[in-house]
Amino acid sequence: MMKLQYTLRYGLIALAAAFAPLLTSPAWAATGTVRIEIVKAGFIVGVGGGSGTLTFVGRRYPLKVGGLSVGATIGASKADLVGRAYNLRQASDIAGTYTSVGAAVAAGGGVSSIRLQNAKGVVLELRGRNIGLEFNANVSGVEISLR
Repeated sequence: MMKLQYTLRYGLIALAAAFAPLLTSPAWAATGTVRIEIVKAGFIVGVGGGSGTLTFVGRRYPLKVGGLSVGATIGASKADLVGRAYNLRQASDIAGTYTSVGAAVAAGGGVSSIRLQNAKGVVLELRGRNIGLEFNANVSGVEISLR
C-alpha cells in the first residue's frame, strides 16, 4: 500500500512538471514587415515625414512617419525603405519614438540601412534606396504612429 502511494505521488509530481511549461504564459513576440517612404530636408536641423505600411499577422496597418534630426544635416533626400519590425506583441506596439545613433551618407541613388528602436523594445531593421543628396551625422528621432 505504501509503495502505491509513493508511486502515485511521484507520478503526479512528474506529470505536473511535464505540463508546467504549458500552463505559464509565454513571452510571445512576433515579427512584421514594414514598408516606409520618407522625405527629408534640412540645414543643421532636418525635418522629415512620410507614410508606410506594417504587415503583421496577416493584416496591413497604415503608418504615419514624422522625424526630426539635430546635428550636421545638409541637403534633401527621399528614402524608400523596407524591412522587419521585431518584438511586436500587437500592431500598436510599433507606435512611438524611435532613436538611432550613427552616421550615414546618401548620394544619388545610394543604398542605406538603419536600425531603430522604440521604448517598447520594438526594433526596426530597414534597408532602402535614397534619392537626392544628404549628409548627416546625428542622433535622429523618428515618430511612427498608426493611422
